[in-house]
Amino acid sequence: MPFNPPIPDPKPPRKFSGGLDTLVQAEKLMQIAIMLPSSAFIGWLAGAWLDKHLHQTWIGLAGIVFGGVSGLVYVIRLVVAAGGGTGLHDQTKTGDKDGKGSSDSEL
Repeated sequence: MPFNPPIPDPKPPRKFSGGLDTLVQAEKLMQIAIMLPSSAFIGWLAGAWLDKHLHQTWIGLAGIVFGGVSGLVYVIRLVVAAGGGTGLHDQTKTGDKDGKGSSDSEL
């Protein structure tokens, strides 16, 4: 099967980043660090409110679990989006999935 190289980005990322780019990256990392505990806390608040109004005792724990899982999913999505230049994306540039690369002489 022939290999078709990926379509290049119209604007490749700059190699030299300025101070503003560093602040944007720091904000993304702070968002990742705050998201998981805050989502678990919000889930606990919602579960405690439902416990009070529905006269149950287990919904608070379910809210913590649901908030933690949803926060973890969001954090993983942020990490994958932030690490766009690593992993599988670099391997597809070389032409094969094991990351070893290939040359024209091997074909």
